[in-house]
Amino acid sequence: MIICCISLFLLMNPIQAFAKPSVSAQNAVLMEQSTGRVLYEKSANDPHLIASITKIMTAIIAIESGKMDEMATASHRAVYTEGSSIYLEEGEKMKLSDLVYGLMLRSGNDSAVAIAEHVGGSVEGFVHLMNEKAAWIGMNNSHFDNPHGLDSDKHYSTAYDMALLMRYAMDNDVFKDVTGSTSYKAETREYAWGNKNKLLTRYYEYSTGGKTGYTRAAGRTLVSTAEKDGMELIVVTLNGPDDWKDHMRLFNWGFKNYQMTKLQNKGQEIFYMKNSEEKETAYFRDEVYVPLTDQEKEQVESATFFEKARDEDVTDLIGKKVFTLEGNNIAEASIFRDNIANESEESAGFLESILDMFNKMLGVI
Repeated sequence: MIICCISLFLLMNPIQAFAKPSVSAQNAVLMEQSTGRVLYEKSANDPHLIASITKIMTAIIAIESGKMDEMATASHRAVYTEGSSIYLEEGEKMKLSDLVYGLMLRSGNDSAVAIAEHVGGSVEGFVHLMNEKAAWIGMNNSHFDNPHGLDSDKHYSTAYDMALLMRYAMDNDVFKDVTGSTSYKAETREYAWGNKNKLLTRYYEYSTGGKTGYTRAAGRTLVSTAEKDGMELIVVTLNGPDDWKDHMRLFNWGFKNYQMTKLQNKGQEIFYMKNSEEKETAYFRDEVYVPLTDQEKEQVESATFFEKARDEDVTDLIGKKVFTLEGNNIAEASIFRDNIANESEESAGFLESILDMFNKMLGVI
C-alpha cells in the first residue's frame, strides 16, 4: 500500500530534476556565452596542462594587435619548433592573418612562434602579453609560458578559465570567422588548410568553432562552441579520451534542459517606493536574458535597489534590479532616469510645432 501511494504521488507530482551527463574528461565545464553562467562542471577549477587550446589566447592577441595585414617573417626558432606545423621555411614571409588561420585550423606551432615574435617582439615578450590578458579576463588559475601549448610546468590553466577565454574571444567577429572556418587558403599556399576540429567539419551540426589540443602529458584537450535556438554554449574538456562525444553529450544536455529566458523587458517601468506613497518612473535600456530550466523559471526572485540622489550626480544611472536563484545572483539590470524618452518626445513635439508654424505661414495648411 505504501509503495502504491508513493508511486501515485510521483505520477501526480513528477520530480523536476534531470540527470547530469557523465563525461570521460578529468576536467570539464559547460558555460552559456552571453551570461557566463556555468551549467555543468567537473573539477572545473583544477589546474592542468592544456596543450594547443593555448592557441586561442595567441590568436585573440594577434587579432587585437591591429597587425593582421602586416607581413611576418618566419625565424629559425619558429621553423624548428617541434610538433604540429604549417611547414614554414626560414625567412618566409606570410601575412599575419594567414598565420592566425594556420594557427587555429592546423594548430601550427611554427605559426604560433612566428606570430609571437612579430606581435610581441619576441616569444618572451608575447608571453608577457598573454599573462596580462589572462589576468584582465579573470583567468585567476592560469599561467602561460609559451604561445603554442607544448608542455611546461609553468604553462597551465583550468576548464573554467579556458571557457572564460573562449567567451571573451567569441565576442570578436574576426575570431569567430577564423574558428568557424572549415578550410582556408593562404595567399602563399597552393592548397587549402582543413580545420582539425571534427565537431565543426563532421560530427555536430550546431558547432560554431573551437580548438583541439594534445600532448602525451596533457592528454586530449578541447574547447568548442555551439548555437541552437538562440542559445550559445561553450564546452571545455581537459584530459578527455572521448572528448568528441563528451562535447556533443554536454551540448545536447544543455540545449535540452535550458532555454534563454527573458527576465527584464526594455523600456519604462514604474516603481512604488517601500513604506511611502511616492513612485519612481525609471527606464531599462536593455533586455535581460538568462539560461534557465523550467523548474528554475519558477524560482527566480528579484529585488530593486535605488541609490540616494546627490547634488553632484551627473549620471542617469539611479539603481539596479537584481535577479537571484536559490540566493545566488544570476543577473542584474541597470535602472536609469526616464529622461531619454521624455527628452526625445519633447524635442519631437517642439520640432512639430515649428513645422506647423512654417506651414501656416506658407499657406500649406
